[in-house]
Amino acid sequence: MPKNSGNSRPSAYLAPAMTDSEPLLSTLDALPEAGRIRSRKVSGGVATIIADASGLGAGERKALEANLKSAAALVPGIREVRVGLTASEPNRKLVAVASGKGGVGKSTLAANLAIAIARTGKKVGLIDADVYGPSQTKLLGTDERPTAEDKRLNPVHAHGIRFLSLGQLVSPGHALAWRGPMASGALAQLVEADWGDAEILVVDLPPGTGDVQLSLAQKSRPDGAVIVSTPQALSLIDATRAIDLFGKVSVPVIGLVENMSGYVCPHCGERSDPFGSGGAEEAAEAMGIPFLGRIPLDQSVREASDAGTPPAATGGPQSEAFAAIARKVLAALETAPASKHSPLEEIVDASG
Repeated sequence: MPKNSGNSRPSAYLAPAMTDSEPLLSTLDALPEAGRIRSRKVSGGVATIIADASGLGAGERKALEANLKSAAALVPGIREVRVGLTASEPNRKLVAVASGKGGVGKSTLAANLAIAIARTGKKVGLIDADVYGPSQTKLLGTDERPTAEDKRLNPVHAHGIRFLSLGQLVSPGHALAWRGPMASGALAQLVEADWGDAEILVVDLPPGTGDVQLSLAQKSRPDGAVIVSTPQALSLIDATRAIDLFGKVSVPVIGLVENMSGYVCPHCGERSDPFGSGGAEEAAEAMGIPFLGRIPLDQSVREASDAGTPPAATGGPQSEAFAAIARKVLAALETAPASKHSPLEEIVDASG
């Protein structure tokens, strides 16, 4: 019998030289999941298998465990099969989408940004953390409620992404009269859900600079923030406050998006600027942050959003504006240096 470094291995571990274990070894190696097996041993008729479940959702983990148990149980002499699953933490990026005030199209931008990033081949999740006005269920066209397992939510799939929204957890039209701690706790549940192999999480934050923003910065440390504004001065005043908040808590600002930028009449083709023009680009330059692009004020965007078919998912004329912003966001995430976690005391002090 061949020897390994002069020492015989414990008989419990499977190896090609162990004739009594060869059937189990060959059975497992024939499985599609064989590459996930990290160790296996047999002792007293009990087979113990350790497999890597990194990147798998709850259902996929159950299937992996069941398949391994079924295959091992078919081997003569095996009276019990035990399967242990391990998983490494994914190297996941988190992008906050924020605005200083409501009504600037932040949620529409967040949904289309997530889908546009997913269309580049990335695996993306979207969190609707807009506690007081969750709208992603409408924008994505599904009211499907998420399931839960082991106290973790399982995201819903739509338009090539996974998403969770507080709108899935309350009745339509029901007001969420939550104080800060409750809102922050709800955000934590969404972030800590079972996102599987998602590489990027896009978080649609509520407008303003309150508890939810601070909670996300303190607990989850976004890799960057995208700020949404219209071109008008009133909106830019509040967008500047949002940018200042992320600077104080050491969250990099990826850039500023100018939404509702220009309107082209579908009848005569004349362009007008009901909210002004170029204000966000000028503000970005003045603050020394990147300008990510413009999204025009377009009836088709409104109609598609109301119908639950985001323009970024259709590949139509309006999708390119979102795709261009997505490319810039991805480039920023790939080159951004790792940042240190900011303690809660610094965040509270910085907000004062």
